[in-house]
Amino acid sequence: MANSAQARKRVRQAAKSRIHNMGLRSEARTYIKNVCKAIEAGDKAKAQELYSTMVKAIDKVSNKGIFHKNKVARHKSRLNNKIKAMA
Repeated sequence: MANSAQARKRVRQAAKSRIHNMGLRSEARTYIKNVCKAIEAGDKAKAQELYSTMVKAIDKVSNKGIFHKNKVARHKSRLNNKIKAMA
């Protein structure tokens, strides 16, 4: 356990930050899942609309350091390719 006042404060801050980051991470994953569902349903217009909102959300999460930038780039690339491949 933390012995100094500074270390105790860092424990409190880390716990608060972890809870906040979990929410942002969950929100980003939900955006990704929604795009995948639209692709599976075959609705290209809806998939493109959801994709543009997803890009904004996961870029924000990436800038905060919650997701790695390469992970975000990989998701964007794969989902964009799937949308382009739709008839």
